[in-house]
Amino acid sequence: MFEGFTEQTITVDGVDIFARIGGEGPPLLLLHGYPQTHVMWHKVVPELSKRFTCVCADLRGYGASAKPPTVEDHATYSKRAMAADMLGVMEQLGFRSFRILAHDRGARVAHRMAMDWPDRVERMVLLDIAPTREMYANTTDAFARTYWHWFFLIQPSPLPEEAILADPEAFVRRKCGSWGSGGEALSEEALQAYIDGFSDPETIRAACEDYRAAATIDIAHDDADGDRKVTCPVHVLWGAKGAIEAHFECLALWKQRVERVTGETIDCGHYLAEERPDDVLAQSIPFLCAD
Repeated sequence: MFEGFTEQTITVDGVDIFARIGGEGPPLLLLHGYPQTHVMWHKVVPELSKRFTCVCADLRGYGASAKPPTVEDHATYSKRAMAADMLGVMEQLGFRSFRILAHDRGARVAHRMAMDWPDRVERMVLLDIAPTREMYANTTDAFARTYWHWFFLIQPSPLPEEAILADPEAFVRRKCGSWGSGGEALSEEALQAYIDGFSDPETIRAACEDYRAAATIDIAHDDADGDRKVTCPVHVLWGAKGAIEAHFECLALWKQRVERVTGETIDCGHYLAEERPDDVLAQSIPFLCAD
């Protein structure tokens, strides 16, 4: 995996962020989802790195990045804080502005980044999410059953932390195998990387805080945006066999939050870049290469 890429740990305001960097061309920041790490991009970076300088980072709380202590309002793991990490990483690498390809939790970080720092994000592709606030606002019984982990992980500490720590491998395999064809399509090497990450109690704690922040302070930040929208071009992709397609009008919800947005489904479940890498590349590269 990641042949020819270098590894760096970059410190941003006291938080160490791990990244693999490789390729040539304009900068492209790649942000992963839950319960993954930057490893989720291993099937698409060989092609992307022919056109872009790819920065594949672990979000704070995940993988080899730091897991800082939380605070009462969960601001430590707000998408605003996580976005600031990535801005610092890109700035230290010499990239004032850049493009983004992001999945799941990483796509929520990218959304906040584009809202708070519109001059830094040139355009972005977001994989298999609808906006956080709108997803919570449209909660139904069917959605809650499918997205069970949202409501489990936000329970007060230490309930979810202790439950996951009892058998991290079973939890990760259950989570990755429960949406679409995810479990069958993910390579064993990638799955093992995710399992290794969740064998660390600090990763489990930090990831729970990520979700607690999403249900509280992240929504407060969304509400404070008022009528403002993301101004950069955005392309959204979601799985035709996944929960977003089943429970939400994905593109319609994004049109409420983004000035210029396009999107469509890909014939897979939740883990688009690992289930259908060629389709993700075919959709993403022309959009990311556009001026």
